[in-house]
Amino acid sequence: MYNQFFGNYLFSKGYVTKEQLIPALMRQKDEIVRVSTLALYSGYMSPEEIESITNLQLKKDEKKFSELAIEKGFLTQDQVLELLDAECPAFLTLGQILIDNGIFTYEEFFNILADYRSQNEFLELELNANSKDVVQSLIDNFSLLSETSFSSFGKSYLELLFNNFIRFIGDDFTALLPDLCKEFPTECCVKQSINGSYGINTYLSMEKSTAIAFAKRYTGEEYTEFNEFVFASIEDFINLHNGLFIVNASNDHSIELTIGILSAENNSLISFTNRAYHFPVCYPFGIVHFVIEIGNITDSAIL
Repeated sequence: MYNQFFGNYLFSKGYVTKEQLIPALMRQKDEIVRVSTLALYSGYMSPEEIESITNLQLKKDEKKFSELAIEKGFLTQDQVLELLDAECPAFLTLGQILIDNGIFTYEEFFNILADYRSQNEFLELELNANSKDVVQSLIDNFSLLSETSFSSFGKSYLELLFNNFIRFIGDDFTALLPDLCKEFPTECCVKQSINGSYGINTYLSMEKSTAIAFAKRYTGEEYTEFNEFVFASIEDFINLHNGLFIVNASNDHSIELTIGILSAENNSLISFTNRAYHFPVCYPFGIVHFVIEIGNITDSAIL
């Protein structure tokens, strides 16, 4: 869950570019956090000590990092066992990949972690926090880092959206900061409108390879190629999500909304006449793009 905050924190602060961040996010599912990274995070070793052991490994490649660190007195055997047994935040693998890619040094990553902790203590959830707490903090994080405010309906819509991503697709995503867009290029894209006193146009777009993996997770079926069933799964997801939203609006606020018919907007460059916000959600299998175009909304805050 921590990656949902840490990834967009790195991007919003300019520590990484989108071109550097997204490939690293894609690699996370295959990455195992190393003792060196755990030792840095726990404070058992300094960046300089880790660099010295890493350089020593180049000369003695038959020895593990932990063995050399114990030999040099930087770690004890008990500390190594403690590190290997401890639960750790998922964002450590992201930092580790960025170090391996030469984006950060260990010292730079150490300083970034210190800044992240000091500036974002309100985001430090327990590792077993439920998805509702995580999503609420994710929306708060959007507001803080992008310096925008969400209307009550907009916040409800986004909370439901990310809860549905977690429920139906998986919680292993990083939600990058939303951006205001005047046009958006699509590949495999579904559009649906919500009509009434809260009126918006919603778009769910992704590449075909991403759509296949998305549909496999959503339906549990083993798709090997893009076809009408894969596209129907994307349609079903957005229709289900928007349907749940209008039910909640009726039950919680006594506001009656309707949803429009689904339409395909494949391989198009969509131009928006009203304000539109792009929410990129990065999964290990690819990026899912959710775009919301504002229609009939009287609230002065966004969405």
